[in-house]
Amino acid sequence: MKRKTEKEKMSEGHLCLLGLIALSSLLTGTSGVDDAHVFISSGGNVRLPCNNTHKHYRPTTWPYNTLNNSAAVELIRLGIKKKDTQRHERLSLGSDCSLNINNISTEDYGSYMCRQYVNHKQQGTDARVYLHVLHVSQTEISAGLSVTLSCQLYSYPRVSCDDSVSSERIELFWVNQAGVKLTRSDSRYQISSSSGHCIISLNTTLLNEDHNREWRCEVTQRDRVKTSVTYTVKSSGEKTSSLISVRPL
Repeated sequence: MKRKTEKEKMSEGHLCLLGLIALSSLLTGTSGVDDAHVFISSGGNVRLPCNNTHKHYRPTTWPYNTLNNSAAVELIRLGIKKKDTQRHERLSLGSDCSLNINNISTEDYGSYMCRQYVNHKQQGTDARVYLHVLHVSQTEISAGLSVTLSCQLYSYPRVSCDDSVSSERIELFWVNQAGVKLTRSDSRYQISSSSGHCIISLNTTLLNEDHNREWRCEVTQRDRVKTSVTYTVKSSGEKTSSLISVRPL
């Protein structure tokens, strides 16, 4: 019996590996995929993955839904952008069937689904992506230099923050520029939150040494930072202004 060479063995190993990869792709397309959660700060750009992508599944449709909509709205229909949507100019379809959205606003949060077709028949199951949008707003800075910052996570389905029972373990909190979490025990800050709506507010009186000081609102999922928004104080003489920016991760 002829013994196989090392090259032949390696070739068979590669074929076996390719076979397993192909089988995995087929199983994913038929049995469904896990829902994805994507976090982004308002004003940023985001890519929503199509986790049931298969090279033979073309074209792609992306329906979208929020709590305010009774029915899903198609943003992409069979690979073509719908022109009658308000976000038409901010959308694009990636080569891997992902959905790209630029200049994210709080109105973009919601449930997105990737559907793929062959000969106008849906193939596989929907790949669902939940988009969560983090946004910070502020009150006008008062004469006494008091400011209130409100940080909210817009989510669908609505998640509960600071809920240890939730499997997603989503938490909102404020940190200083050193990355230290601000707590209610610090007399300088008044921290209040509404876990049911994922809102956390920070109130403080600005001091002279607060010029260029940063406070950052972060959202974590299972103790990992997903996105954040930074608030920076700018002072010049008697004038005080602010800058809210997205922190890249």
